[in-house]
Amino acid sequence: MVTELTNPLVKNLINRLRSSHTDALRFRHIIGELSKLLAYEAFRESMLIEATVPTWNGNRSYGFIREEELVFVPILRAGLPMLESIMALLPEAMSGFLAMKRDESTHQSVLYYDRLPDCTGKTVVLLDPMVATGGSLCDALQVVKSKNPARIVSLNVIGSPEGLEVVKQKHPDITLYIAQIDKELDANKYILPGLGDAGDRAYNTPE
Repeated sequence: MVTELTNPLVKNLINRLRSSHTDALRFRHIIGELSKLLAYEAFRESMLIEATVPTWNGNRSYGFIREEELVFVPILRAGLPMLESIMALLPEAMSGFLAMKRDESTHQSVLYYDRLPDCTGKTVVLLDPMVATGGSLCDALQVVKSKNPARIVSLNVIGSPEGLEVVKQKHPDITLYIAQIDKELDANKYILPGLGDAGDRAYNTPE
């Protein structure tokens, strides 16, 4: 259920994110580019539907992804650059939003905002750059499953082996694509070597 991207271009972009010299604007841009590469892998085997469209030399029938059956759901704040990038590729898709924060004493996630459309029978794609303990992603998956989607896909930029194992154990029925699996979690449950707090770095939020 977990596919890690191996393209050298992906690794190059990940390592640019790690650099403390990468400013917020560039950080968001790289997250967006990685999101497109993740989407490329996730939709590699998607079925196309035939639709007739007007062209310069008359109406023609071509294959298209059924965008209206897709719902992209970023986990705020860090997932926003992912959403912007992917919605540029699939502008007819719907979007929803989940917001979670980490309790620094318990390291558990807390859901404080849920704005999802009707997901019945649709493919929901969760967007979250970081999978540390796996808690936030598992909680998000539980919320999405309550909306009766046909399929759930998770696109992630970087994660820990421990967090991914938690996700696999709790939600073996989803498909997850990730750009980089790092070494481990530290004592404070941060990914090592990681790239810091993605939300803070993307939006210049003071620590």
